[in-house]
Order: sequence, then structure tokens, then C-alpha cells
Amino acid sequence: IQISGETLSGAEIRDICESLRENSVRLLSLRGCQLSERDFGHVCRGAAESRSLAQLNLNLGIVSNINRVKQLAEALKTNRSVQSLFLHGSPLTDAGLALLNPALSIHPSLVALDLGDCMLGDEGINLICGLLPPDGAKSGLKELTLSANPGVTSKGWGRLAIAVAHSSQLRVLNLDYNPLGDQVAGMLAVAVASSRTLEVLDLEGTGLTNQSAQTLLDMVENYPTALRTLILAENNISPELQQQISDLLSEGEEEEETEAREVTAREKNPWICQNNSSSQMVLMTSGLGDSLLAETEM
Repeated sequence: IQISGETLSGAEIRDICESLRENSVRLLSLRGCQLSERDFGHVCRGAAESRSLAQLNLNLGIVSNINRVKQLAEALKTNRSVQSLFLHGSPLTDAGLALLNPALSIHPSLVALDLGDCMLGDEGINLICGLLPPDGAKSGLKELTLSANPGVTSKGWGRLAIAVAHSSQLRVLNLDYNPLGDQVAGMLAVAVASSRTLEVLDLEGTGLTNQSAQTLLDMVENYPTALRTLILAENNISPELQQQISDLLSEGEEEEETEAREVTAREKNPWICQNNSSSQMVLMTSGLGDSLLAETEM
């Protein structure tokens, strides 16, 4: 069910809730829709009871007050199936996220979270870091969007960089349209160099210059990382530096694909001789495939 920018009637909400309870809905997107407080409560209760709902999109102001945050939190405490939650453009603030966080922390299936443009600050970032547990801990987020949260300071971003460096699962991080600057970009470069999982980093429109681009280039050139995509558009960075970084990332991806083909060939033909006794076994994984956060529009 995907509806955008509509004013929803009570009858329409009843139909949606009935479908949720019948476990016939995998994706529910009410992006930018208008619905009453009572109807929002009905939707939350329907989502709580659904065993099929994998993606819930409440972008663009649906979760518009603290009461709605509380109802959503209650729904997520009961629901066990939601893998992707979109709250982009919701005025959560740190206080709202504090109410939601306990439900997010214990949810057994959640792997993708969009909290872009949610008026978050450093306290909110501290809570989010708890959703990125280190190696050996419980499972955590694989995709995280924190676009356009200008209230976060360099202290908050530094805390996030540490969590990213040690996260055991995070593969996609979108920080576009935050005033990060070169200092925070340097912290993120260290985090990427330390991470064994991060594949995509979006830094579009974050106030970067050639200084941070050079740091990122050195990181890509000299340290083995899982990074495959680095988005640097709408920054004060020369096209030449952007191209150098892109070329190096492409080379790394090609090398991984070659290694994957060699591993597959060895598995298919056990008679291939291993000349190097110290050669390492390389286990290649396909990753998430298409991004969970890209399945619906913001």
C-alpha cells in the first residue's frame, strides 16, 4: 500500500488496518498523508498486529507530535516483522527519539532506519549509536540515514564516527546535507578505514573542501576498506579529486569481483592446485543487494 500526500478518510484507514491484520501487506507507505489522531492510532495498532509488514514509511510529518511517537513506540514493541522504518521529515527531536528508542533497541528485525530531517541533536545521536553495536554484540542496523539534522555538533558526529568504526553490521550511512565540514570528514575517514562492513557513505552537500577530499583519497588509496561508493557532490571539491577517489573505489570493486570468480572456480573445480601454501581463504558475500532504504521514495 503506497499513498502520498492524500487526506485519508476513516473508511480508507479501516481498509488499511484490515489488510494489516490479514497479513497481506508487506509495504505500507503513507508518505505526507493527513490522518486524524484516532486514525493514526488505528494504523499503529494494525501495524503492531501484522506479521507480514516489512517496511513502514511514515515520512514527511506523519509522526507529528509526542502522542504519535508514543503510539508508534507501542506498536514497534509488539511488532516483530518490520525491517525498514522511514520517519524522514518528522519533528521527533531528541525527546521524541528518547521515547522511541527503547522499542527500536529491542526490535528483532529492524535493519534500516531513516531519521533524516528529524530535528535531532547530540543526545539523539548518542541514542542512535546504541543501535550500532560493536563486534560480538547483538545485531544492529545495516542502513542508517541521518540527512539534514543540522542541530548535531562535531561532538555528536565524532561519537557516531566511533560507533561506525566498531559497528558489526552497518553497510550504508547517509549523512548528506549536514554541515559537517573538514574536521568531521577527517573523523569519518578514520571510521571508514576501521570499519569492516561500511560499503556506502553519502556526504553530499556537507561543506567539504579539497582538504577532506585529500584525506579521503589517502584513506582509499592506502587502507583496505569495504567502501564501494562515496558520494561527494555539491561540495567545494575539485572534479579531479572526486574522479581519483571514484577510480580507486572502482578498482577495488573490480579486484573483489575477480577474487570472487576465482573462489567460485576453485569450488567448482577441486583439482585446481594451490601453489601458495600460505594463501588465505576469501569468503565473498553479496551484501544487501538493492538498498532497503531505496525501495521507496523519501
